[in-house]
Amino acid sequence: MRNIYLKYLAIGMILLNSIATSAQCAMCRAALESEDGGNKAEAINNGIVYLMAFPYIMVAIVFYVVYRMKYKKKPKAID
Repeated sequence: MRNIYLKYLAIGMILLNSIATSAQCAMCRAALESEDGGNKAEAINNGIVYLMAFPYIMVAIVFYVVYRMKYKKKPKAID
């Protein structure tokens, strides 16, 4: 039983861990680092992170629907 709690705790810690990441490929970074100010590079980086969130949201919705289907209340039989 303790292993189950440790597993869920580890998964939770991994999911809640926030690390500042740079979501750019090498070619995008090379093209955008040559510009002054870096506003465009930051905007593209934010856009990539924004687009990356949608697959996770869709998977969460699918898991929620499956959960609801599995634990749906059964109608009471009228005798």
